[in-house]
Amino acid sequence: MFKLTSLNLNGIRSATSKGLEEWLAKSMPDCICVQELKAQAADISERFEEMAGLKGHFHFAEKKGYSGVAVYTKHEPSDVIVGYGSSEFDAEGRYVELRFDRPGRKNLPKLSIISAYFPSGSSGEERQAAKFRFLAEFYPYLLNLKKDRDFVLCGDINIAHQEIDLKNFKGNRKNSGFLPEERAWMTELLRLEEAKEAAEDAEEANKAADELTSPGGGVVDVYRKLQPTTTDEAYTWWSNRGQAYAKNVGWRLDYHLATPAMAALAKTEHIFREQRFSDHAPITVDYDFQL
Repeated sequence: MFKLTSLNLNGIRSATSKGLEEWLAKSMPDCICVQELKAQAADISERFEEMAGLKGHFHFAEKKGYSGVAVYTKHEPSDVIVGYGSSEFDAEGRYVELRFDRPGRKNLPKLSIISAYFPSGSSGEERQAAKFRFLAEFYPYLLNLKKDRDFVLCGDINIAHQEIDLKNFKGNRKNSGFLPEERAWMTELLRLEEAKEAAEDAEEANKAADELTSPGGGVVDVYRKLQPTTTDEAYTWWSNRGQAYAKNVGWRLDYHLATPAMAALAKTEHIFREQRFSDHAPITVDYDFQL
């Protein structure tokens, strides 16, 4: 099995002070994709370059104490892509892609593991406008990537897609993270999912994807593939206000988004809530696959 975890750290120094490294040593993922490092290269050097035997690959924000993503892995990548070519958002440290290409591998010879941190629009209209710009340019980027290779994008997407993805959906229809435009973006990215998921294995999934010609991204929400109806158990983020965590007033903001062939290999999922490392919970998926 290939064990893949995603976690928004809300600061790598804070998360590690709460036991993250010890938990990683016990859970032993092949890779963990992290977001919101809130650190620069100098902060990482000789302290966070590795965690629990996993080597880190980073994309730092230019602004100190802001954003930043990484993938920690026990496997050596064939290539590392830092940033996705955005003139605006690459400066914010939102994308790192590790490629594990093995030409002789029968299944998924070209595979990418991506850690991405989507902008939040909750601070006001200016950042919400930036979020919409990000979504507009990131969608075609993902579809172009999907034409050439399989991938799993792990990250804090900052969008709750459906009503079952947050506790108070009625009161959040006009709030960032659950706006109609954001949800429609997710719907379009995931469209054609059902037809592709009907395939019994990775080869059939790729064939089905090639044969579908109507619009839509055809990317798979892996958690919802495995757990299509869960609500309270699905949340990965809780506000620090009030008793949101204690009362489980949460949102599902953290995703594994995969190409159909990779999603077809997803077997089990787990959202770890027994210990808090940040205001997000780690989400892990086991894929029936070996790098």
